[in-house]
Amino acid sequence: MNEMTPLLAGRWSPRGFDRTHVVGSGQIECMLQAARWAPSAMNRQPWAFVVGRRGDRVHERLEGLARGLSDWALGASALVLAAYRTEGDEPDYALHDLGGAVAHMSVQAEAMGLHVRQFASYDHEGARTAFGIDPPWTPVVMLAVGIPGPGTSPAGRERKPIGELTPWQ
Repeated sequence: MNEMTPLLAGRWSPRGFDRTHVVGSGQIECMLQAARWAPSAMNRQPWAFVVGRRGDRVHERLEGLARGLSDWALGASALVLAAYRTEGDEPDYALHDLGGAVAHMSVQAEAMGLHVRQFASYDHEGARTAFGIDPPWTPVVMLAVGIPGPGTSPAGRERKPIGELTPWQ
């Protein structure tokens, strides 16, 4: 039997981040490169990101969108807002493609010793207004990036059995 790569097997989403950790601009750029190389339908690459590192103005604006809804994310070293673009009347796979790009970012972060936790509990309309995200763009999720805070552990990680992933076979 082939074993899953430890990079994926050990990945987990912290419920709190170390407020003193600083993520480097090179690390963020590497995560964006990983997203850039994600596959997409017809190579449209229908994704875009708003990236803020702790201490910069963009991070403060992103924090404001999460505050009260996902306060646990306020300790993250970086916050990333992910959006996708639709393409007219053709079949729309953009949301799926964005998910793949975010997954690539998450795995790249893990490879660099960082953790990513995705969340959708933020002010979506506020994000549109704050960053001028107009249709055909749709903001979907935010990512909290950093290292786990003190006392944070992956305890309680559970996944469905593989048999539940293939119910129609």
